[in-house]
Amino acid sequence: MILPIQRQVHAAVTEAIRQTFALAEIPPFAIETPPNRALGDLALAVAFQLARTLRKAPRAIAQEIADSIGPLPGVERIVATPTGYVNLFLERPSFVLDRASGRAVGATNTEGKTIVEHTAINPNKAAHVGHLRNAALGDTLVRVLRFRGTPVETQNYIDDTGVQVADVIVGFRNIEHKSLADVRHIADATRFDYYCWDLYSKVTEWYDGDKARLEIRAAVLHDLEHGGNDTAVMGTFIVDRIVRAHLKTMARLNIGYDLLTYEGDILRLQFWAHAFEALKAQGAVFMQTEGKLAGCWVMRIEEGDARASDDGSAQADDRSAKALAERSDADDPEQREKVIVRSNGVVTYVGKDLANQFWKFGLLGLDFRYRLFATQPNGRSLWATTSGETEAGAPAFGRAQRIYNVIDSRQMYLQALLSQALRTLDHPKEAENSIHFSYEMVALSHATARELGYEIAADNAQKPFVEVSGRKGQGVKIDDLLDLLTNKAAKEVARRNTEFTPEECQHVGAQIAVGAIRYFMLKFSRGKLIVFDIEEALSFEGETGPYLQYAAVRAGNIFYKLQDREGISEADVLAALDRTPADELTAESDDPTHDLWAVVFEASRLDEVVEHVVRSLEFSGLAKYTFGLAQTFNAFYHRYPILNEEQADRKRWRAAGVAYVRAQLTRALDLMGIEVPNRM
Repeated sequence: MILPIQRQVHAAVTEAIRQTFALAEIPPFAIETPPNRALGDLALAVAFQLARTLRKAPRAIAQEIADSIGPLPGVERIVATPTGYVNLFLERPSFVLDRASGRAVGATNTEGKTIVEHTAINPNKAAHVGHLRNAALGDTLVRVLRFRGTPVETQNYIDDTGVQVADVIVGFRNIEHKSLADVRHIADATRFDYYCWDLYSKVTEWYDGDKARLEIRAAVLHDLEHGGNDTAVMGTFIVDRIVRAHLKTMARLNIGYDLLTYEGDILRLQFWAHAFEALKAQGAVFMQTEGKLAGCWVMRIEEGDARASDDGSAQADDRSAKALAERSDADDPEQREKVIVRSNGVVTYVGKDLANQFWKFGLLGLDFRYRLFATQPNGRSLWATTSGETEAGAPAFGRAQRIYNVIDSRQMYLQALLSQALRTLDHPKEAENSIHFSYEMVALSHATARELGYEIAADNAQKPFVEVSGRKGQGVKIDDLLDLLTNKAAKEVARRNTEFTPEECQHVGAQIAVGAIRYFMLKFSRGKLIVFDIEEALSFEGETGPYLQYAAVRAGNIFYKLQDREGISEADVLAALDRTPADELTAESDDPTHDLWAVVFEASRLDEVVEHVVRSLEFSGLAKYTFGLAQTFNAFYHRYPILNEEQADRKRWRAAGVAYVRAQLTRALDLMGIEVPNRM
């Protein structure tokens, strides 16, 4: 890892500037990585920042800084360049030895607890490809935060009282005329989430046939919210079965959670009632007495102050205000007010989100009760909220210092209301730390849609991609996509490894399928619409998950062969390094971009990259870094032999470097939820 050294250098340079130039205030400065290792391993341009204040040439300032820093552990030499940079060259043998042996660890993070809420699929049908990006981004955010030492609680919001659940109940009762016993039988005898997928689209068509039927939905929604009736019992059963199906699907993608937060408990435990009183007391909501919204409790949208907090910066304010200003009905005063409670007393999902956000920060004065829901495939316990008694052993949930809500960009305007409400109630710090992690949607290429059996509607045929719609039943289920990719990858694995059993091919095929999907979901900027294509994602060449997996597998194969041919293990290689001449590291290569030091140094930058992506919330940076590292390793692999290298010291240092690169590639892939197969 490189950050501990960077932080040590930053502290030493800061002190040198303070002592040498007697400055009370030192401008913020960054530690950069020169484009060529021959120029140094770390570089500082701080002399240019100080030139105007000190009225000296950057070259002279750089020389004074270099002379005054003094010896630094792990730094071989410090050079002031004629152009004014301060360049540092690291002590290479100890750097490689410490990292290859695992002695160098990343810096710990002292931030307080963070909550990441992601996935939040409506529990009324099977999960589809439109949900993939949310889950992949959210899970990767959790992983990178934990990597840097941030305590994270992962939540999945379950909308068990929403319209979509009501629609499935209507479908069972009013279209298929099923009782609860019938629904239980169907759930036991079929793939229930798939069955409800088809039923949900039938309900949409049924409503279209007679809009008066929407009154039936309204009555079901009322029963769901109030509970204690047959409708609520059926809803609870449907939601439970669908949620368990979703969890199995997500587990296939290496995604897990700490807490399932049920919307119904927000109502039953009076969370909303408590939040509502606080909002009314501060004037954050009021009852509209005129116009179309008469009788509704509304929140006035503060156009100039509403923050989408998409990246935690002030820039998000501008985007939110612009989004509001660009609405065609923005001049209509009624459209500047968001309904929180409808005139019939039904709380909108925005109201329930407000109460939940207050609870997450520990501001509500109330807490959920908890039940153990399941043990996940990774061995972690999964808890769920409940209106019953709390089970023994429940962790302390909520009370976070920062919250990330992973929700698509269409919700930017509504997510801004969460921050607005927090500021209104005099919680500016929490408002600033209420972050909407937004993203654009996922569509399918025409070729992928056809391969998955998708019937392309006329309105999609003219577009360069195929949009999905769960309400219309137009979409591809995640499990179907995983099955198809797994089978295609398994066939390729079998072709390359004739000694594999069918079970081994399927296992590796599943790992490759997940790698293909998750990398594809991350490699694009989150502000860009993704057009998912099977052939592109599953390719073993180019910027794909399988290419990265293969690079890590290739690195591992070197040690399998070393053990097989010479009886030398990775531990044997590392144990002898401190007694091995290090010419392979210290001698300059005629191509410094592909030598051993270059690939090891690049691998050490993983923690630096993680810090950057956490600040920017742009995980395409992590994806592209990992791809670049794999390319650098592959170039090194082809240029510098290891197994056939005759000089023992060269072979040992190269093998040690490969061990570290493999470990860092594996860590980087794990941050993206991608496993490395033993063989491919």
